[in-house]
Amino acid sequence: MNPPRILSIAGSDSSGGAGIQADIKTITMLGGYAMTAITAITAQSTLGVTGVETLSPEMVAAQIDACIGDIGVDAVKIGMLGSAAIAHAVADKLETLGVPVVFDPVMIATSGSVLADADTIAAFERLIAVATLTTPNVPELAALGGDAAMAARSAAYLAKGGDAEGEVVEDRLVVPGCDPVVWTVPRLNTRHNHGTGCTLSSAIAKFLGQGMALIAAVEAGRTFVQLALRDAPGFGAGHGPMGHAVVRLDLAGELCLNQITLPARDLDESVAFYKALGLTQVVDSPKSGYARFEAPGGVTLSVSTGHGEVVGGGIYFECLDLDAVIAALTNAGMAIEPARDQSWSWREAWLADPAGNRLCLYSAGLSRRYPPWALPRQDDR
Repeated sequence: MNPPRILSIAGSDSSGGAGIQADIKTITMLGGYAMTAITAITAQSTLGVTGVETLSPEMVAAQIDACIGDIGVDAVKIGMLGSAAIAHAVADKLETLGVPVVFDPVMIATSGSVLADADTIAAFERLIAVATLTTPNVPELAALGGDAAMAARSAAYLAKGGDAEGEVVEDRLVVPGCDPVVWTVPRLNTRHNHGTGCTLSSAIAKFLGQGMALIAAVEAGRTFVQLALRDAPGFGAGHGPMGHAVVRLDLAGELCLNQITLPARDLDESVAFYKALGLTQVVDSPKSGYARFEAPGGVTLSVSTGHGEVVGGGIYFECLDLDAVIAALTNAGMAIEPARDQSWSWREAWLADPAGNRLCLYSAGLSRRYPPWALPRQDDR
């Protein structure tokens, strides 16, 4: 299948952590094809924005036309706009486009620099109306009038909680006519969080562009952001960039081969062997007869003397939508067990290939590479 074509309409971040640069990295690492319409050029680092030059509305519109007219587009992400005139020019192009649109109403950079004036914020109304989803953080939601104002607009929105106080981050998806969907996750205390909003909105746009339902797209986008936060390279003296490039083999497709479990006769011998081979041990559970390693590129390899597996070993395929995959395989006549929630935070279902090899289809999110009981990593920040 061709990759979904995602157009990002946003500003350029010279430091690479946010804006167009974060969007391109996110879309590419998730298996999409990234296109851009740059609205403004910024001079910025992890410490703040030191200069902004806004492009003309005509140039922004010309970039949009060039992408749509030749390559086509499956979804659009909107970020920093730079002026009210650009916001209206973008709305003119998108109001009749007919593809999913994710609007990140960027007003203030992570460093605190103001990126949208009052007139630009007022022009956001047309983009909220055309958007499939608007993704404000705490101060942006307040500037847009809060939950009551979003309800009056009949707008679907994701209220992001990363800017709120507390040790738990809560994100709340509100779709008119539906009960809110709430996700919570323990706060990851890190200063390397530059571009989280850009990354999340472009990830959701990619998943929508490949045909995922809204709730599933938001959930997958949130997981990508959490992985990228954990994999941050540690650059810069301020709010550093995330590790987009390290998030590999996660969330890139409906079915992803990224985990193998092998039987072990002696756990200590197997652990010593794979450490000597150069793999990084990420889970150590000798009482359960189980250990997990990570190879460069993100593949995880487990060894087990009998860790509750159906057999001693297995090949694992991570699924973005496990229930949908199981339903499709069942309809195709394959014998597959029902999905079960496991105590190690995975949801999985087993089947066998014609030779009797055991295969596992599963959904794990962060718990494949970063389960709650994972060993500390030397480069954790």
